[in-house]
Amino acid sequence: MFIPCNEANHVCDKTQYKESTLWEKIKLNLHLIYCKACRKYTKSNSKLTHSIKVSNVECMDKKCKEAMKKNFEKALKDQINQ
Repeated sequence: MFIPCNEANHVCDKTQYKESTLWEKIKLNLHLIYCKACRKYTKSNSKLTHSIKVSNVECMDKKCKEAMKKNFEKALKDQINQ
């Protein structure tokens, strides 16, 4: 029934992405009752998840990434050839 800290942290990560089972959540919560370090990890994980959800981060599309990569490689090549 009791799980080690590394497994608790793994279950915490799975819970963050809604991939953990009910049984895993129960074992995690039992572990968190007696483990201060894992409670801190879980709290930090929750803050990170919340921050990402409320942020307005926009990702570049594939075309922009490829263009940036080509420009970078060209600039690097030009710098090396100087």
